[in-house]
Amino acid sequence: MKTLSSLSLLAAAVALLTFGAPMPAFSEMKDMPMKEHQEAHGQMAGTGTMDTMGDMTGMCIAHADRIGFTDAQMLKIRPVHSELQKKQVRFKADVTIAEIELMEVMEVKDFDLEKANAAVRKIAGILMAHHLELVKSIKEIRSIVTDEQFREMKKMMSMKPCEKKP
Repeated sequence: MKTLSSLSLLAAAVALLTFGAPMPAFSEMKDMPMKEHQEAHGQMAGTGTMDTMGDMTGMCIAHADRIGFTDAQMLKIRPVHSELQKKQVRFKADVTIAEIELMEVMEVKDFDLEKANAAVRKIAGILMAHHLELVKSIKEIRSIVTDEQFREMKKMMSMKPCEKKP
């Protein structure tokens, strides 16, 4: 029983952290039709920092010359980046579907709390799986680069994203 409450607490914490986008207050939403309510939320579950980490791979590819990637390194990095992009698209679709399912459960006044909890846990599970995949991909890319290239990547990560210089 203690494990179940710990998991519920973890799911609630993940939900709070991931659903942190500005949304209308309950008093503004309570009279909204469900469709408008969903649109007000937009994409509820974003990955924030994790999205940025995935985007850094693309930035590193765009600045491969500056970082000093070799052709052999690029042959290894490009497929990892391509897989990251595909996983991002699948993740967004899965989260959107899970959010719609949650909203369907909560559409009625006296909704089933267990079903709603299960839907929230499903969203949290999708987020966690996606984050773990991103971490794995980032680790794979970092195993390909040299220490000097990693230092250059860190410098770039601390800068605001910019256009590739000619």
